[in-house]
Amino acid sequence: QYSFKEVFGTLVAQKELFDVVAKPLVEDLIRGKNGLLFTYGVTGSGKTHTMTGSPGDGGLLPRCLDMIFNSIGPFQAKRFVFKLDDKNGVDVQCEVDALLERQKRDAMPVPKTPSGKRQIDPEFADMINVQDHCKVEEVDEDNVYSVFVSYIEIYNNYIYDLLEEAPFDPIKPKWNNCNTPVRNGDFIPPQSKILREDQNHNMYVTGCTEVEVKSTEEAFEVFWRGQKKRRIANTQLNRESSRSHSVFIIKLAQAPLDADGDNVLQEKEQITLSQLSLVDLAGSERTNRTKAEGNRLREAGNINQSLMTLRTCIEVLRENQMYGTNKMVPYRDSKLTHLFKNYFDGEGKVRMIVCVNPKAEDYEESLQVMRFAEMTQEVEVARPVDRPLCGLTPGRRFRNQAFREELSRKLEMRGGPINGETEEQCVSEMFLQNFPPLPSCELLDVNDDQTLPKLIEVLEKRHKLRQMLSEEFAKNVLAFKTMLQDFDSSVVSKENYIQGKLSEKEKTIAGQKMELERLEKKIKTLEYKIEILEKTATIYEEDKRNLQQELESKSQKLQRQASDKRRLEARLQGMVAETTMKWEKECERRVAAKQLEMQNKLWVKDEKLKQLKAIVTEPKNEKPERPSRERDREKPIQRSVSPSPVPNAPPVRLRHRRSRSAGERWVDHKPPSNLPTETVMQPHVPHAITVAAASEKALAKCDKYMLTHQELASDGEIETKLIKGDVFKTRGGGQAVQFTEIETLKQESPTGRKRRSSPSNPDPPEDAGDSEWTDVETRCSVAVEMRAGSALGPGYQHHAQPK
Repeated sequence: QYSFKEVFGTLVAQKELFDVVAKPLVEDLIRGKNGLLFTYGVTGSGKTHTMTGSPGDGGLLPRCLDMIFNSIGPFQAKRFVFKLDDKNGVDVQCEVDALLERQKRDAMPVPKTPSGKRQIDPEFADMINVQDHCKVEEVDEDNVYSVFVSYIEIYNNYIYDLLEEAPFDPIKPKWNNCNTPVRNGDFIPPQSKILREDQNHNMYVTGCTEVEVKSTEEAFEVFWRGQKKRRIANTQLNRESSRSHSVFIIKLAQAPLDADGDNVLQEKEQITLSQLSLVDLAGSERTNRTKAEGNRLREAGNINQSLMTLRTCIEVLRENQMYGTNKMVPYRDSKLTHLFKNYFDGEGKVRMIVCVNPKAEDYEESLQVMRFAEMTQEVEVARPVDRPLCGLTPGRRFRNQAFREELSRKLEMRGGPINGETEEQCVSEMFLQNFPPLPSCELLDVNDDQTLPKLIEVLEKRHKLRQMLSEEFAKNVLAFKTMLQDFDSSVVSKENYIQGKLSEKEKTIAGQKMELERLEKKIKTLEYKIEILEKTATIYEEDKRNLQQELESKSQKLQRQASDKRRLEARLQGMVAETTMKWEKECERRVAAKQLEMQNKLWVKDEKLKQLKAIVTEPKNEKPERPSRERDREKPIQRSVSPSPVPNAPPVRLRHRRSRSAGERWVDHKPPSNLPTETVMQPHVPHAITVAAASEKALAKCDKYMLTHQELASDGEIETKLIKGDVFKTRGGGQAVQFTEIETLKQESPTGRKRRSSPSNPDPPEDAGDSEWTDVETRCSVAVEMRAGSALGPGYQHHAQPK
């Protein structure tokens, strides 16, 4: 949860938002204080809509302009009375100079600034049609006001004037004195405006176009002209995404009237210049969501970098205030923070509107925005003290206006000049009051001798008085002439003295002007060098940042390669150990099988030698009669006498063939198509799992495999093959069998192969020819013959008497 001073819903009206957020800033602007209002949020959250509004519902900017002109409308000065200089100051011109400026402007062929009497552009007419007529209640009527507007944008950390008529220069490669590129792929952006600091330590943009406007329509038309030049682009999240920070600056110049209330006071110290900055910040965005590439990716990086610098400045200010530290605030890392450095230092009021998009995809970024906005509330900046007012009598404008209205009324009533007649009448009346009054001149009787003498006496007195006044007037005239001559001589002497002083001062001023020109040239040269050094430093910083990123990426890659190498070494060591153990077992098994095979061969040879020796050393007896086949079938077959074996010879024992790996677990695969052989010697494997079909479950439990396969031999007998193999686990989690050995079990019927039982009698009789010969099957009921089997191990063949 985050707490803010005011929270507005999705259906809030623009007027309600303006009354709470922007109206106090406009009131401070008219009272001579600075203000800063900016919108902050992720891309597509409605920042530009909040600032400019929509047709029929104007945003904060047109409402601020409407409130300003509603408040100062009757008190505005004529054009060019206030004139801004190129050092963030303002001068007051006299009426004559202002009139010349207006005439020069009217004579220029270029189009003039928009006039309020012209027809409004219908493209934005509905945005500025505000019917609220909101205005500031307490406006100083003894001041005159003028409004100046300018519009700039900060794009890729460069400042551009959106009201400049000259087109933007295309990006050109940077060349050195040898007409060769400084570095391959090194480009510089178009020439941007420069930030400077005035004598009051306020930051301003040099060479920025500032237009004097006299109405809301005129000011908004200037804004709309610059808005069309603003850089916007289409991204995955916003069809018209702002790719730059825009700053609309409203400057209000005000100065008091003179004592008569007619003209502006020609004192620069009494001029107040305040400004309100309306900032539409570009939204922070993640490139993996916007799918930005090329220029869009570079723009997004610069936008995020400037917003990160703003956040860093706020965090350092908060840390300095909370913990009493004195860390340097990195204003110069971004043009955005450098431009508004004075606001963060306390030169005005700052308001921030946080725009939040309720989409679920923007949840994490909106949390970051609200966390930063909540932190900015903890930063407090010192407020400047208000400037003292001038010592002139308030209300002089209206008194002068009332006097003029009364004078015009009297002129209309009398039909001529009123002031001249009244003054002459007053002077004549005062002059006539000094003369003796005339007696009555009416003659009622012919013999009246008193009226005429009295009249003559009075007229003589008046004549004498007139002569006295004439003489006094002549004396006064002479005295005044002498005084004028003395004053004239003194003035001439003073003029000569002043002329000498002025000539000296003019020489001094000329020398100072030359010095100033030299210093200005030097300043321009140094500024040019500083600009080059700043650009070089920026290039080096970018190279350093890129090299650091490359170094980090390569170090991470080396770490990954080292970890992969260690894993591979461990894996190879495990595989080598496993393979070594496997081949050691295989070698031991093959050696044992070879030893057993050789022992079997030696034993077979020994047995054959013993039997041959026994046959050779057998005593000669009478030749027995060879019985007939009928008798042979009737009586049991007698074995041939064999000599007793040598005492140290191992006896032949009838036993089951036991596998060499009896201690291991086997899978005995016997297909259901096999036939029982019913032989005495049967293959026997202990601890075996007998299955009719091989399955992964059975193979997983054992490490040996044996397949019993039967086929018909060339002589018509059944031949049984025991195919053996080792069971291995595969990487995919299955089981694999590697065949290593084949044993062949063959059953043979008795054949006619016979041998001489006693070769000592060379001439057997004819009737006893059959009795002289006997076969192995008649001598031994069961015989075992061992011969070499396959190359992988010994083979066994079973011989038994047929039933």
